[in-house]
Amino acid sequence: MSEHPIGISDISLYVPRPQIAISAITKERIQKKPDLEKSLLRATETAGQTSLRFPELWEDTATLAAQSARGLFGQNPDFDFSRLRYLTVGTETPIDHSKAVSAYVEGMLQSSGLPIPKTISTFQVQHACAGGFLGAISVGALLNLSNRSKESGLIICSDVARYEQATTAEITQGAGAAALLVENDPKLLELDLSNMGFSSEDVDDFFRPLGSVVARVKGFYSIQCYNSSLETAFADHCARRGKAPEDVLKETDYFVLHTPFRNMPYRAMLRLLGTNLGLSKEEAEQFLKEHSFAQGIDPISRIGNTYTASIFMSLAFLLDEQYRLIGDRIAGKRVLLASYGSGNTMAIIAGRVAESAPEVLERWKLDRIWESARPAPMIDYERWLSAPYDRERYAELVRTCVDIPPKSFYLSGLREDGYREYRAT
Repeated sequence: MSEHPIGISDISLYVPRPQIAISAITKERIQKKPDLEKSLLRATETAGQTSLRFPELWEDTATLAAQSARGLFGQNPDFDFSRLRYLTVGTETPIDHSKAVSAYVEGMLQSSGLPIPKTISTFQVQHACAGGFLGAISVGALLNLSNRSKESGLIICSDVARYEQATTAEITQGAGAAALLVENDPKLLELDLSNMGFSSEDVDDFFRPLGSVVARVKGFYSIQCYNSSLETAFADHCARRGKAPEDVLKETDYFVLHTPFRNMPYRAMLRLLGTNLGLSKEEAEQFLKEHSFAQGIDPISRIGNTYTASIFMSLAFLLDEQYRLIGDRIAGKRVLLASYGSGNTMAIIAGRVAESAPEVLERWKLDRIWESARPAPMIDYERWLSAPYDRERYAELVRTCVDIPPKSFYLSGLREDGYREYRAT
């Protein structure tokens, strides 16, 4: 077994350009159905969301994933592709009942000129929003078992979150992807695979039936499941570490949780702190402020739910902001990550910011996410909601309505047999 620490060497985020304000969505829905006003306004306040990003007509789970991967390799121009052993995609919005998204991504990256080797394992991991996290720790464990310390894995978390129109869930849609480079002797974040905490239970808080493009969610019940599984997995994690829960909380510098909408992990942490530290709401809020918790979740209020990618988006935004504030002192900071997948599972892992993290963080340019936003009219948003299209209609739309920018992966068409074809500009 390898004696090297395992973890994340770099992260690259991709968010599609179209953006629409939550207020624009609720205004449209209330105009058509005035009786929705009270529930929609209450849901907006509860969620803490201000806008969401949604895919271009020609984007889907696979193109978002490939785009984030290309960004990752762009940040690492000297990457040795012969070291790549795994290409894994975690998603809860796959594009095929059989073929993995990772296989499509492999083809797109190769077609763009990247020398992705054939001697790799490509596979897909699905467990609602925890799929990408579970994929990352799975690849980490495989690398840790290998005697080849220089091998690496590309793990991509990519999703498009969609719900039924004119419901309180609609305001928590979103889309995006996060690509991770997982390696021995990681440059960004070391992970402790030996003391992970778990919780799993067969519940129906959230699911997406076969053939449906929208998810079914029991909002309040799903929040209860999230909170309960967090408490169980956290207790399991502490027991495996042989430490009291209050000690683990006090010695942790940063907390990063799955963030389907801005306020969900915030309220979950208030509950966890109250239970384990006996803090009042005001005291727990001060604790989270001192631990910079909002720096990881505030950006999600402008992007929306990215399902599997959300925990790594929160991690990236938090580390980026902290590096700007404290510079090299970020090295050595202790992180606790908690990933939730509806249906359900919760996985918790402890991490430590690597000594070389400042060199990685210095290269990041997360402001590009905000600079790339394109305010989208309601007609564009409604067109996205009316997808998927049959092959003839999609071909017509691509021909007449699409201006694909350079260095983009896109769905070029659908074959008669239903196969999805992709290209790169």
